[in-house]
Amino acid sequence: MKDTNVDEHQNTTLPQREPTIRVVAMPSDASYTGDIFGGWLMGQVDIAGSIPALHRAKGRVATVAVNSFVFKQPIFIGDVVSFYTRIVKVGTTSITVDVEVYAQRDPAKPFCVKVTEAVLTYVAVDENRKPRPVPPAD
Repeated sequence: MKDTNVDEHQNTTLPQREPTIRVVAMPSDASYTGDIFGGWLMGQVDIAGSIPALHRAKGRVATVAVNSFVFKQPIFIGDVVSFYTRIVKVGTTSITVDVEVYAQRDPAKPFCVKVTEAVLTYVAVDENRKPRPVPPAD
C-alpha cells in the first residue's frame, strides 16, 4: 500500500556508480500493515557497509557502532532498494563506512527517492575475533 502523503516531488537520481547491493523489498519484509520493517533496512545497511570494510580489512570485520542512521522516506513493498557505500575513515583497527540508500518505485511512473543515510564503524578481527590492525592500502 502506497502512502499518498509521501512527497513524490523529492524525486532524485541514483549516484553515477555501481551500488554495493540492490534488493527488492518483499511482503515478508513488511508488517501486517504493509510497512517495511526498519530493522530489515538496518540489517541490509549493515550488510552493504560490511562489504567495503571486509575488502579494505582483507578479512573478517565486526560491526562495532552505528554512528548515525536517518530514515528519510518509507520503503514500500516492490521498491528496488539500492545501497551505495564509501569508506570515510580508516583507523588502526577500524573502518568507518557511509551508506546511502535509494528506492526506485512505481514502474508505471518511475521515480527515485533517497530513503536512508547511515554511518557505521567496523573493526577488523582475527580468527579469534580479537581486533587486529587494518593492513596498509594497496
